[in-house]
Amino acid sequence: MENSIASLFQTASVVKQHFRTFINSGIRIDIKREDLLHPQVSGNKLRKLKYNLIQATSARHDTVLTYGGAYSNHIAATAAACHLIGLHSIGIIRGEELGVDVQQTLATNKTLQIAATHGMRLHFVSREDYCCKDSAAFTDSLRNTYGEFYEIPEGGTNALAVKGTQEILTAIDREIYDYICVAGGTGGTAAGIINSAAVHQKVIVFSALKGEFLRPEIEKYTIRKDFALVSEDRFGGYARSTDVLIDYLNVRFRESGIPLDPIYTGKMFYGIEELVRSGAFADKTRILAVHTGGLQGIAGYNQTLIKKGRAQIEYENDM
Repeated sequence: MENSIASLFQTASVVKQHFRTFINSGIRIDIKREDLLHPQVSGNKLRKLKYNLIQATSARHDTVLTYGGAYSNHIAATAAACHLIGLHSIGIIRGEELGVDVQQTLATNKTLQIAATHGMRLHFVSREDYCCKDSAAFTDSLRNTYGEFYEIPEGGTNALAVKGTQEILTAIDREIYDYICVAGGTGGTAAGIINSAAVHQKVIVFSALKGEFLRPEIEKYTIRKDFALVSEDRFGGYARSTDVLIDYLNVRFRESGIPLDPIYTGKMFYGIEELVRSGAFADKTRILAVHTGGLQGIAGYNQTLIKKGRAQIEYENDM
């Protein structure tokens, strides 16, 4: 077990690539390819799982239980990581209708197919029950069904997850960049970046959610309050998009060969470029944007786009 954990987390140096330079101002955007950390457990999910899985095995748990929606990056990553190190996994999935015909669900949902292929037991619950997942009664009912397990919250964010995401920035990153940009869903990756950024660096968190909801979630895990939070007001909120965004993803992929997802990183990069055009950055500013992964969900997202008769994202992960 110890050797398999070491193998999973023995990552190579993270690739950094040039993304775009604005000629008139000399502003440069580089991208940190955390999505390339591991072929099955990519990006911030690997970082968040690292110390949680070490803790689970140290406490002699043989099963990890976690939560997520039908296209959750966290669900797919947790199933793959547990499989690779020899742990059982259970996924509590929002949406009881998905459990009516599980084989049909798996045939049409790549995320849950990935999870099931890696041995995750899928437990489908109604949206009403899912809202109670943090209650003691809900947890007790799961223990009555499955026995003892190590619990990881939805999205993977807790103190151990933040300990892992604090390892994203290197000494060189802290030295040469003026701004660090990161997308946020539950706040764990953003908190880790904020905690580990240099004093002179400004951190911009591009929320996947509308409003200021994410700020108090981030502040649970950091004492620094000097980060900026950009609300997702441009494209309609969480997991929503317009044809403008889909076209942006496809154009940037053709130009750079770098795939972006429509929920987190794509909106972040679009937002960074909007800020550049608005004059938010001084000339010759150096920006590092963290690619947190999330590419496995593109296949499911494209299915939704097809149903709506809209253009598709040109890249799908073969994971």
